[in-house]
Amino acid sequence: MACWMYEGMLMFGVVFLAGYLFSTLSQTRHALDNRHLLQAFLFVVFGIYFVWFWAKGQTLAMKTWNIRVVDRKGQAITQRRALLRYVASWLWFLPPLGVSWGMGLPAAQGGVLALGWVAIWAILARFHPQGQFWHDALAGTRLITWVAPERSKRAKTPSPPKGGGRSSA
Repeated sequence: MACWMYEGMLMFGVVFLAGYLFSTLSQTRHALDNRHLLQAFLFVVFGIYFVWFWAKGQTLAMKTWNIRVVDRKGQAITQRRALLRYVASWLWFLPPLGVSWGMGLPAAQGGVLALGWVAIWAILARFHPQGQFWHDALAGTRLITWVAPERSKRAKTPSPPKGGGRSSA
């Protein structure tokens, strides 16, 4: 969950840049104008962000916490599987958002419903045989602890000069 919170902080920058780009290109003058188009645009931007990094194995937050996403065999995932994981990960949010919208709930009640659903969805991972989240099970992925191997470092000490170090003229 700490990785998830850190990812959210990093996504703030992505949202800021994407929102600025969208509002500049669409000439949006008021925050509520083109709201649904902005949400669709952010959905696509988030998809590109996560699919790109998951197909490479890790997002920046996952690197920080030594987490890597792999398939069931422990291999790197394809972009198709990363896209499936991205779409399935929306199960964390879409059910309460859909119910909240369908019932016309005020924002505060919708927020409580969303937080309750996220807690329930997280607890449901305890019932999975491997203890993984259900969007990972649906996508055929899993999270592992992974530390990048150390790169061989060449010594940066200068080699001694040939001939004893002094030249005689």
